[in-house]
Amino acid sequence: MIIFEKIKWRNLLSTGNNWTEVNLRSTQTTVIIGTNGAGKSTILDALTFVLFNKPFRKINKSQLLNSMNEKDCSVEIDFTIGSTNWFIRRGMKPNIFEIYRNGQMLNQSSSVNDQQKWLEQNVLKMNYKSFTQIVILGSSAFVPFMQLTGSNRREVIEDLLDIKIFSAMNSIIKDKIKHIRDEVKTLELKKESLNDKVEMQENFIEELENRSKKNISDKQGKIKQLTVEADTHIEHNQLIESNVNDLIGEQEKVSGAGSKLKKLNNLKGKLSNKVSTITKEHKFFTENTVCPTCTQTIEEEFRLNRIDDAQSKAKELQSGYKELEEAIKTEEDREHQFTNLSKEITKLTHGISQNNTRISGCQKQVRELESEIQTITTHLENRNSEHEKLNTFNENLRETYDLLGDKKQKISYHAFAYSLLKDGGVKSKIIKKYLPLINQQVNKYLRMMDFYINFKLDEEFNETIQSPIHEDFSYASFSEGEKMRIDLALLFTWREIARYKNSVNTNLLIMDEVFDSSLDGMGTEEFLKIIKYVIKDANVFVISHKQALHDRFEGMIQFEKVKGFSRMVQGYKEQNENF
Repeated sequence: MIIFEKIKWRNLLSTGNNWTEVNLRSTQTTVIIGTNGAGKSTILDALTFVLFNKPFRKINKSQLLNSMNEKDCSVEIDFTIGSTNWFIRRGMKPNIFEIYRNGQMLNQSSSVNDQQKWLEQNVLKMNYKSFTQIVILGSSAFVPFMQLTGSNRREVIEDLLDIKIFSAMNSIIKDKIKHIRDEVKTLELKKESLNDKVEMQENFIEELENRSKKNISDKQGKIKQLTVEADTHIEHNQLIESNVNDLIGEQEKVSGAGSKLKKLNNLKGKLSNKVSTITKEHKFFTENTVCPTCTQTIEEEFRLNRIDDAQSKAKELQSGYKELEEAIKTEEDREHQFTNLSKEITKLTHGISQNNTRISGCQKQVRELESEIQTITTHLENRNSEHEKLNTFNENLRETYDLLGDKKQKISYHAFAYSLLKDGGVKSKIIKKYLPLINQQVNKYLRMMDFYINFKLDEEFNETIQSPIHEDFSYASFSEGEKMRIDLALLFTWREIARYKNSVNTNLLIMDEVFDSSLDGMGTEEFLKIIKYVIKDANVFVISHKQALHDRFEGMIQFEKVKGFSRMVQGYKEQNENF
């Protein structure tokens, strides 16, 4: 097991010339806080640089050098493996790479690349990809296991299970046949492409020769149907228009009833007033012989004459009033007839509009069908050249099959040994043995975070996910918060498998802005329980810009930027009463 003790750096990124040192074993759980840009995530780049000569974030290695001082970038780390103490120092301007074992610097006669390879294979026993899957979970440069390619997933698993020796043996044989396999792959692709072209060309010619005429006939029949349908609508419109003209003629006969009716009603009012006046006059002379106003006696002859005149006029007015009422009724009937005819004309006109729309649709379909017939006719005219293309494709396909036979015969002599050492051979059996344990651990951690799904990896490291709601899911189907739970469960599982195999087991676990990204409140609580009570023999560091989390951890480190340089302004809880 690798026990990381401490790390320190200077002139790295925004850190100045003063050393920044972090004790990696002081507490079981530590939160690293600071504002954006304060340098709290610099520890990730310090670790990957000193161990693997690479930055953690997606930048060039030269960009790790402090842009203001531009020299003396240096990172040092102390760790133990069993009873052996290791110390590594790496720097830029000047370039430094020193490895110490129990205080003695190792021979530096070999190249830097060879020293790095030796360090990863014999001391760390993991590469950069495995380190960033087991030790570091970042928010920006980190690529979750589920987002790695199949080959990178396998590389991580082989590191965990310590079976990369088979890959090394396999690569020796693989190099011998790589060139031929590349040629075979190219020929296979060419063969598939030619097969597709031959099939497509045959189908195309068949379509041209056997179906084109039928298609033309069918389309012509459809055109006839559409033409008949359009003609039917036209005839229907003509009939409707004739009916409309008839109705308009009838309507003209009863037009003007409204204005005439208005005049008659006015005349009726005047007659009513005159009748009322005559009635009052008749009543006055009938009932009075003395004028009630001047008290003079009304002459009898005058009174009787006035009564006779009133009666005579009343009879005339009654006769005229009756004739007027009959005239009014006649005009009302004509006006009602005019209204009904208007409604019928409107209804018929709407029918004409609908038929015109149908006629336009039929004409549009006819134009489209005529265009399709023209296209098919053009293809039929070019069918001879299509046969020539087919013959060329078939000839090329025969030549490709002959070449493939020769190439496959050449590599068959090397295939047996290669088959034993490839991914589906010995390594596959070892991986298959550990898959149930891996899947069991992942689901255990998912349940701890209240995420009840059934997660499985197969031998090709493809996921199968079943949930109570949906039987078949993929990693991409979940929300960012749910993906984060899966990523964390896999991270904890890899550490558990590493501890079980004692292959790349380490005390260090660093997570960058896990709480600041996708975990919800419930997920955060369950995650805190896991790192505090489940992850054993580990020193967990969580990087966050949320200062309210510090009371949930045993230790806290704070970074801030002063005059353009990052510095660690607070240490662990026992060193500062403000914690």
